[in-house]
Amino acid sequence: MLQLTEELEKARKAGGLSQEALATQAGLSRMTVQRIESGQIDPRLSTLLEMARVLGLELMPVPATLRPQLEDFVRSGGRLLGQPAGVGAPPSIAQSLADESR
Repeated sequence: MLQLTEELEKARKAGGLSQEALATQAGLSRMTVQRIESGQIDPRLSTLLEMARVLGLELMPVPATLRPQLEDFVRSGGRLLGQPAGVGAPPSIAQSLADESR
């Protein structure tokens, strides 16, 4: 849980939001956001989902056994291992999804 709340805090800071602003937009108190980020409370899933929504994120449960492969995939920009980079390479899955969302 700690890693998830750390990621939410990083996203909040990267987005230039204060704890107060996140709390207001998520329908929470500033104290709740502060206590979640500091690890003082174990938040409900619905609270985490609402915080993520405000931050433009989507939570995705991933089995622990698949996490290393998923992280490698994301770090590679959505390219399969061994896939060539450069002009002749097909677009990465991640890039294709990013282009579609624009």
